[in-house]
Formats: sequence, structure tokens, C-alpha cells
Amino acid sequence: MANNAVNLTNLDALDFGKSGGLLPAVVQHAGDDTVLMLGYMNREALVTTLARRRVVFFSRSKGRLWEKGETSGHSLELDEIRSDCDLDALLVRAWPRGPICHSGSSSCFGDAARAESQPVAFLATLERVIDDRLARRPAGSYTAQLLSQGPTRIAQKVGEEGVEVALAAARGNDREVIDEVADLLYHVLVLLKARGLTLGEVLRELQARHVPTNERSGGDSSGAAL
Repeated sequence: MANNAVNLTNLDALDFGKSGGLLPAVVQHAGDDTVLMLGYMNREALVTTLARRRVVFFSRSKGRLWEKGETSGHSLELDEIRSDCDLDALLVRAWPRGPICHSGSSSCFGDAARAESQPVAFLATLERVIDDRLARRPAGSYTAQLLSQGPTRIAQKVGEEGVEVALAAARGNDREVIDEVADLLYHVLVLLKARGLTLGEVLRELQARHVPTNERSGGDSSGAAL
């Protein structure tokens, strides 16, 4: 199974027989990687999930398929599914629509871990909002209007916002700096979307530049590493 990605064409590779036809499915937030819950899927639940793009489990207590959120409305929108190396467990990456735990928590494993990552993870949520505006072009949306003007105009806005950040940093107070940086980040995300690029690509480039000090070669003075 190439890259462990699960789809409707390679289900026969999975080992449903090891645990009586069920595969444990760890659900992870597609934006911030928080582990949200653990469920179980039989083949029918997996097929239904992949076809509908909403996460469906097999309920061992009810003995039937069960869609997350069928009573609460707090569903899980599928991003991707991957198998482990033994092909007998699943990692389900999804976008939650409301609290996931019956207790009202965002994760069945508690809210503490996610609380620290939520502000940064909102960038992924914002990216999805921009993607929606590009697809639907709703009337009155500033984002949709900006996207319709094309990459050149958006690039101009990024330049203007960059100048505003510099001016706020040189002459303004902390609140002004925060406001202007927020504007800049938003317009950068819009520019990436207009160019068909993603924030993930930018973050991977930054990650690639990070070379721990003890791994750098002695003669490297290129300046590419952070």
C-alpha cells in the first residue's frame, strides 16, 4: 500500500481478520494533530466513510454502523485515512464540527494538550475558509473580491501590509503590531491560495531550513539554515 494511504481501491490489503473484522481507528485533528478519539471500523464503515467523506464507525455496543455526530451534530469531516505498517490499524485525519467527546470536550483525551496548539492551528482553519471563498465566491466577501482581482493585486496588498507591519514596529505600540501582523498573515494566505500554494508547503520549507547546530557541517556558511 503506497504511502499507507487508504482508499476505495486498496481495501483488500487491510487485515480485517486479525480482530474479528474490526480495525481500531485513531482520529486525529487534521489541522493541529490533536488525538480526538478512538473508534472501530469494519469494512462497511470504512467504505461508507471514504464514500461520504464523513467519519463512520462500527459501534460494538449497538452492533451497527454509527456516524459520529448522528445525534449531537458534532460530526467529523474526513481529510484522509492511513494504515499502520501492519495494515491492521487506521489513522483517520478529520476536521471536527464541534466538540468530539460526549462530555463536551474537544477531545476524548482532554482539552489541555489541544489548548496550547489551537491558536497556531487556526491558520489551517483560516486557509480552509479562504479555500471556501474561492470555491463559492459569496457576495459581500472581501476574500472573494480580493481573489477575483488576481495574484498581482493580492501581491500589492501583501506589500502594503508588510510596510504597515514595519511602521507599527518602529512607531506603534504592541497592539498595533499584533493587528498589522494579523493583516499581513491573512493576506499572505490569500496570496498562497491565489497561486495554488499552501501554508503547509511554506512550513515544510521552514522546517527544511532548520538544521540543529550539532548537525551542521563546519564549513557551511550559506546562511540557509535557521
